[in-house]
Amino acid sequence: MVDENVQLVKRWFEEVWNQKRSDTISEMVSADCVAHGTSETGEELRGPEGFKALQRRILEAFPDIHFTVQDCFGAGDKVAVRWNATMHHRGNGLGIAASGAEVNITGTGMVRMANGKVTEVWDNWDKHAMHHQIEAAVKAKSASA
Repeated sequence: MVDENVQLVKRWFEEVWNQKRSDTISEMVSADCVAHGTSETGEELRGPEGFKALQRRILEAFPDIHFTVQDCFGAGDKVAVRWNATMHHRGNGLGIAASGAEVNITGTGMVRMANGKVTEVWDNWDKHAMHHQIEAAVKAKSASA
């Protein structure tokens, strides 16, 4: 079961983020799932609809987002993952006007699985680096104007 869970987490990053498939969220997230630290604001996400709303905001801000899974392994009902993502800030899905900034971030997560579905998530990703890179691009644009 551990190997299947690891493959499901890798599939999550490929399909939900790289292929931008919201139907995978419906398929893989349990109705009572809770995600801690996943949203850009730090608020908990609940169920598939919580993840879909986050996906819409992130993809509106970063339509070319691409995740690379660096490490992914499991034990029992949990999977640990380490990733990096590259993207360009081209929309205001996060409430910040598009800056065109190239953004590179890293993160880690712990995912609890049950019956082939995500039931709980603990994420830690570098929101500060994302905001810093966007702010630097805005400052560079105003300095050259």
